[in-house]
Amino acid sequence: MKLRPLHDRVLVKRVESEEKTAGGIIIPDTAKEKPMQGEVLAVGPGARGDDGKINALDVKVGDRVLFGKWSGTEVKIDGDELLIMKEADIMGVLE
Repeated sequence: MKLRPLHDRVLVKRVESEEKTAGGIIIPDTAKEKPMQGEVLAVGPGARGDDGKINALDVKVGDRVLFGKWSGTEVKIDGDELLIMKEADIMGVLE
């Protein structure tokens, strides 16, 4: 199934974080926090401005982004856990 976000929404897949600390300690699954990095899988066309024109989004498919811990809405599509969020919830693009 394909999903195309509407307006200024973005579909993001979380990128798993490291399972070890810098000191080499392995973190168990129960103690892990949800990652705050993800890869953009799909983007909407953009938000409509006051003048009626559509303003394109700054992020594009394939970008690796940082977002807030509680950002977006979790959805499950074809067995994958994904997030749908507004572009404003994205804090930055990792380069």
